[in-house]
Amino acid sequence: MPEPVILISGISGSGKSVALAALEDAGYFCVDNLPPELMPEFIRLQRQREVSHIAVAVDVRNAASLPRLLPLVDQLRREGTRVLPIFLESRTDTLVKRYSETRRRHPLSARQDSQGTAYTALIEAIETERALLAGVHAIATVIDTSDLRPAQLRSWVRQLVGAAHSALTLIFESFAFKHGVPRDADLVYDLRVLPNPHYVRELRALTGRDAGVVEFMQAQPEAAEMLAQIETFLNRWLPAYGMDQRSYLTVALGCTGGQHRSVYGVETLAARFRERIPTLIRHRELEAKDMSL
Repeated sequence: MPEPVILISGISGSGKSVALAALEDAGYFCVDNLPPELMPEFIRLQRQREVSHIAVAVDVRNAASLPRLLPLVDQLRREGTRVLPIFLESRTDTLVKRYSETRRRHPLSARQDSQGTAYTALIEAIETERALLAGVHAIATVIDTSDLRPAQLRSWVRQLVGAAHSALTLIFESFAFKHGVPRDADLVYDLRVLPNPHYVRELRALTGRDAGVVEFMQAQPEAAEMLAQIETFLNRWLPAYGMDQRSYLTVALGCTGGQHRSVYGVETLAARFRERIPTLIRHRELEAKDMSL
């Protein structure tokens, strides 16, 4: 079966150039800022040249053409071309900070009107962009890059495209509530009600992947009960999510610091599902810490 065409989109400043670079390094033929109406012919041309790995980036720089994008994706799928849309998202405050640091201008910050050029405030431009891309966001696998380092984003993009041959891939992600709920999560579970290994001095520096924390959590009846209930819910509803033509389902488990309980929960649930369905693991806070060393 031919590899799916990767469609990269998202909010300006959320990391599309990093994602495209990761795909290019992985052997994809990448095109940035392609007008949507040229996409079908471009894909046909590359298939004729026997290029199997294709990635296209479409964003608000082609705002006038965006209404044509979703019908074109539907057309490609009807013709037998699989398309995997990936949408990069970030919090508004994070985007404002990034624009301030790079001194770049947002693509919608200057709009022409009948009296000349009207300059739009950055936050207004970002919210306008969200509205213009809402349709793409709705059909895509979303990655929230607000708290990701570039190396994390590159890794996550490679994971997604690496599992793209599967009908449905299950993603378990641990996170810290103090750093915000991941915007890419489809289902969110709060593990903060469980006993916290942080308050056991010899476990404080460990993570939910270490034997001491695993033994501590396995001794907690509440932890076993909560994870069993999450497993039961997923077993019941995964077929329905698959019928909904999703490529990925992200299940986010959060605790206070994203180090002990949520990590243990992700590792435990992933082990239970891995043999039945393609499964990926993300530890947002642990990966950020590892890549900063």
